[in-house]
Amino acid sequence: MTINILILLVLGHFVADYPLQTDRIATEKCPGCDKVLSWRWWLTAHAATHGFLVACITGIPLLGLAEMGVHTVIDLAKCKGFYRLGLDQTLHLAAKVIWALLISAYGTFPSWIH
Repeated sequence: MTINILILLVLGHFVADYPLQTDRIATEKCPGCDKVLSWRWWLTAHAATHGFLVACITGIPLLGLAEMGVHTVIDLAKCKGFYRLGLDQTLHLAAKVIWALLISAYGTFPSWIH
């Protein structure tokens, strides 16, 4: 079960980060690169797409919200030049591993979170 959730989370990540993320979103989600809307809107929408997919795949909306927060922080740090694409993707995938392990360890998720 854990491997199946992890596979779905990883596949969902790549769908949200590549086909669903347009060039405009990829550029304008970074501070100072926004032209049409504030970068905050672009980054929030992009991270919310990831959060939505995580919530749909796992059935845990709060986990989707956690994904949205983690994705925002990781992308913002990349935008600010702390690291490049390789580490960015590694951190995103590490988050998916953590979500899958938490689900595996607790059956669904810790009861205090529901």
